[in-house]
Amino acid sequence: MYPLFLFISLVIITWEVKIINRRIQPKGDLVNDSIPFNEVLVIADDGEKLGVLSLANALEKTSAKGLDLVVVNPNATPPVARMMDYSKHRYDQQKRKREMKKNQKTIQVKEVRLSPVIEEHDLNTKFRQAKRFIESGDKVKITLRFRGRMITHSDQGFAVVNEFIERFGDTIKVDSKPKLEGRVINALIVPNTKKK
Repeated sequence: MYPLFLFISLVIITWEVKIINRRIQPKGDLVNDSIPFNEVLVIADDGEKLGVLSLANALEKTSAKGLDLVVVNPNATPPVARMMDYSKHRYDQQKRKREMKKNQKTIQVKEVRLSPVIEEHDLNTKFRQAKRFIESGDKVKITLRFRGRMITHSDQGFAVVNEFIERFGDTIKVDSKPKLEGRVINALIVPNTKKK
């Protein structure tokens, strides 16, 4: 009898937790008729607290002013709702998101591939390409791959990568120094943002 009681109480508690979680995490904004609560703490559009009102009474007062009732804090007891022009509120939110995206700079990692037996002209071409990436604010991953028995001359590969990095001077910072991983030497350089 006692284990059955524990099982039933556990099922009831789990069911109540699911209901509470559903109430705490609404999908989208709760506006006007989509508000599932019986009572809400209403704040007027000018910031004045009107107190705890029934949902019907709050909707009536809100529609009399030509506004919408929007739940701003569903987790409070009672939930807090504010009178506002919902379409203007959504427009302002979208405008803020657009501004944030516009001001946000996405940094990409570009790759430049070298060879341990690269000629001077090809090295200059790769340097110009990497310099363009650095000037646009991107990180540059320098990759040098050894083929066949070239791996026995890894010191020559390190010399090529270090010479390539030294060409940039103070315009870059070395984020990760050249290191050998298998048959590949990798290094990462980033733009130097400190101005002198």
